[in-house]
Amino acid sequence: MKQTLIAFTLAFTAAAPALADQALATSKNCMACHAVDKKLVGPAYKEVASKYAGQKDAADKLATKIIKGGSGVWGPVPMPANTQVSEAEAKKLAAWVLSLK
Repeated sequence: MKQTLIAFTLAFTAAAPALADQALATSKNCMACHAVDKKLVGPAYKEVASKYAGQKDAADKLATKIIKGGSGVWGPVPMPANTQVSEAEAKKLAAWVLSLK
């Protein structure tokens, strides 16, 4: 019983940060245009993670794009600026996106 409880706790703890970051993305309206694994208006987060994989400055680039918006990287539809997202939140969101596989 004790081993089962420990295994459950470890599994839940490992999954909690990903859920918390998706919750942040939802609360900041990111999920209105993006999904984890399919293109909506913008690219799937897994596609973004793949494109930026291995780039040392990827998290900083993405955090800046989250706040300031961008255009031309994923097609003709621009991503609007997200002024409601703080720098700390943008960094957390960027790290979460880059962790997706």
